Amino acid sequence: MRNVLITGGAGYVGTVLTPQLLAAGYNVTVYDILYYGCELKPGPRLKIIEDDIRHTRTFREACTGADAVIHLACISNDPSFELDEAPSRSINYDCFEPMVIAAKEQGVRRFIYASTSSVYGVSDAPEVREEHPLVPLTLYNKYKSLCEPLLFKHESRDFACVTIRPATVCGYSPRMRLDLTVNILTNHAINTGKITVFGGDQLRPNLHIQDMCDLYALLLTLPDEKIAGETFNAGYQNHSIMEIARMVRKVVREEFPERGEIKIVTTPTNDIRSYHINSDKIAARLGCRPKRGGEDAARDLCQAF
Repeated sequence: MRNVLITGGAGYVGTVLTPQLLAAGYNVTVYDILYYGCELKPGPRLKIIEDDIRHTRTFREACTGADAVIHLACISNDPSFELDEAPSRSINYDCFEPMVIAAKEQGVRRFIYASTSSVYGVSDAPEVREEHPLVPLTLYNKYKSLCEPLLFKHESRDFACVTIRPATVCGYSPRMRLDLTVNILTNHAINTGKITVFGGDQLRPNLHIQDMCDLYALLLTLPDEKIAGETFNAGYQNHSIMEIARMVRKVVREEFPERGEIKIVTTPTNDIRSYHINSDKIAARLGCRPKRGGEDAARDLCQAF
């Protein structure tokens, strides 16, 4: 597994993951439409293809010589679907199975799919494990969940497929996203002195971006029999939105004592997603445990600001 293709490799997670894999000795092809530019630095083992994952022929050619595909590319939040469902569906769902088929036909031996833990929707179960029913509340969640069986349909002896359901990722990246829970609350605390909490009681698991990247790197090294056909939750800190806000306020106060008081105000929300995911399976089977948390992510963001 020395040659890796990352779709969306110039995005929020990909911009941290790509240099990590290069440093570990991999040859990396980044396949990305570059809507938001590219913060990756050129290198001898990095190839960047600026193209659309809906262009199956181009994607098929890009897979030539690749041992593994890490599929991160997508329209990655609910508001984007609300703006226009058609392109979001075509990017997140319609082109997915043709991509999987193209990768398999080109001799790719491993396909790693980044789904989302938000496919669980709302659950009052104390521990949401991988076999829990999927009750997606939004189109983003729906299409993420619908892709999972499409991937496993093409599982074979020579084509190992694995799905990860990550919690909400948080922390600093050179290609920053500030619409994610910890990130947006930290941004507001630093730059406005006020944290607005939408709702507050909803449980949201979080995952530090570096732990996310470490997991993808691990998945390239494991034997097929450990991961083929498997789905894994990856999320460790199940806090309410209000608890996250208080944690962020504490960190920002420590990092910027001169900013003074930081208020937390609440407002109603129609985003009722709430779930407490359990990640025992990935810990037991793959030995994958987090090394960082939301507080580390908030502190990293403070340093970046």
